[in-house]
Amino acid sequence: MKKVALFFLSTAFIAASFTSCRENKEEVTEEEAIIQEMQADGAEVKIKEDGGDTKIKMETDEKEVKIKKDEDGDTKIKIDENN
Repeated sequence: MKKVALFFLSTAFIAASFTSCRENKEEVTEEEAIIQEMQADGAEVKIKEDGGDTKIKMETDEKEVKIKKDEDGDTKIKIDENN
């Protein structure tokens, strides 16, 4: 009986260690999702860094996206559809 209890206890610890080490799927921010979508569409990506500000400009034939991040971490996203 003692061996059975030790077996189940060790099995529980091993199962807990595997589930705690499991890689969690990271959430994708809106900015990252837009960048991935535009790259998949074959967009030309231009990145400009000025001081603490970062500007990302991406263009395809149908769409133009501008992303601006300032020093404070604020993000502005502008999407223009070229119909």
